[in-house]
Amino acid sequence: MSQRISIVDYGMGNLRSVEKALAHVAPEARVTITSRPEDIRDADRVVFPGQGAMPDCMRCLEESGLGEAVAEAARAKPFLGLCIGQQMLFEASEEGDTPGLALLPGRVRALRRAPGLKIPHMGWNEVWQTAPHALWRGVADGARFYFVHSFYCEPTAPALAAATTTYAHAFTSAIARDNIFATQFHPEKSSAAGLTLLSNFVSWNP
Repeated sequence: MSQRISIVDYGMGNLRSVEKALAHVAPEARVTITSRPEDIRDADRVVFPGQGAMPDCMRCLEESGLGEAVAEAARAKPFLGLCIGQQMLFEASEEGDTPGLALLPGRVRALRRAPGLKIPHMGWNEVWQTAPHALWRGVADGARFYFVHSFYCEPTAPALAAATTTYAHAFTSAIARDNIFATQFHPEKSSAAGLTLLSNFVSWNP
């Protein structure tokens, strides 16, 4: 039986590009965009994307009724958070003073402004791996990934950081703990390096 990969649809995310990228790297898998809690609970793997403003994302997640199913998946099965899907895993965000899901310790901070650098941070940037991980297999240290964001995650536990990136200052651009891996960048928009990371996720057995 082919494995089931659910992409969480709570109304905020670039879901089609994620779906296409996963279908490309896992043609035998059943990749589904879903707003049904039972699909998330039945999935073998869960992808939690997000884009836009954190207050809107948290409000839409609450209104969708998917929060509990997402939290259960993040505790029990291979789980990939993308962009604001990473930020929502933490305790709170400076963006609108918004509470998160509090599945990971830490806060979401605003990128500091610097002369000559625009906010949001948009475009390609280097990702430096801070710890070995199965999802980095075949991804060169310092590989470039695509970013679009104005906020970043600041974990309370340094061991959560799986990668850093510099834009005016160094920030955590990927986190990992047990069955959770999450990125501030968009692997689905990051060419070969992003597809390699997604392929690793599909075969990952934490």
